[in-house]
Formats: sequence, structure tokens, C-alpha cells
Amino acid sequence: MALSYRARRRWSLVILLVGLPVWIVAAVSVVNWLDRPPVWLELFVYLGLGIVWMIPFRFVFRGIGQPDPDAPPPPRSGGDGR
Repeated sequence: MALSYRARRRWSLVILLVGLPVWIVAAVSVVNWLDRPPVWLELFVYLGLGIVWMIPFRFVFRGIGQPDPDAPPPPRSGGDGR
């Protein structure tokens, strides 16, 4: 079942406001669990986890910044074009 544009906009907001902070806490917990690894490994873990969180939600965020494709076209003005 495909989500409508409006539903995708709402879900993207929920994901960014709720899901992303939860993911950040989880990522910091993973790095703390490793007992302060070397800087290069810590950077690699943060970069990896920073990319991995987006993959399942790619379909939700796709096209969100574009105009609503389901919206009716705006009415044309009846003027003479001046």
C-alpha cells in the first residue's frame, strides 16, 4: 500500500522529531558500550549508524520537498497578462 503525499509528510515529521533522537541515543550507547574506542573507529561507527538509519525510511522521505503531486493545479488568472 503506497502512502499519500500528505501521509508521507506527516510520517517524515514523526521520524525526524521522535525516531532520530531515539536513534542518536542508541548510537551513543553503542559507542559507550565499546569503552571509548580509538577516534577513527568511533568516527566510523557514527558515520555508519548515521547512514543506516535512513535506509528503511527512504520511501517516506522521497519527494517530500517537492510540491504536492496530488494537489489540483492553481487557478489561472483571467487577466490580460500584464
